[in-house]
Amino acid sequence: VQLQASGGGLVQPGGSLRLSCAASGSTFSLTHMGWHRQAPGKQRELVARITNIGVADYADAVKGRFTISRDNAKNTAYLQMNNLSPDDTAVYYCRATNIYKGDEVTWGQGTLVTVSS
Repeated sequence: VQLQASGGGLVQPGGSLRLSCAASGSTFSLTHMGWHRQAPGKQRELVARITNIGVADYADAVKGRFTISRDNAKNTAYLQMNNLSPDDTAVYYCRATNIYKGDEVTWGQGTLVTVSS
């Protein structure tokens, strides 16, 4: 599978963005999907993940504000981000993990989210 992330941009504090991660190939329904982010000078961290059957969990920092979802018919995963703060500024990456082979991981190219007034 190959991944193409999109939807980043500049948004004011309190605003919203929706990121998309489009996957090529026919195995999307056999992958767990995740969104990670990396802020300047910091390590990449997990933001949210969703299993192939739609069970989601979140980092504490984004619970109640972000929602991860997926549409297997469209081979796309989403990250709806609400009530954004400057601390959410980062490059966001999507990641696909083969449900049968946990070491088979694919990363998207990243999309920059900047939260600033």
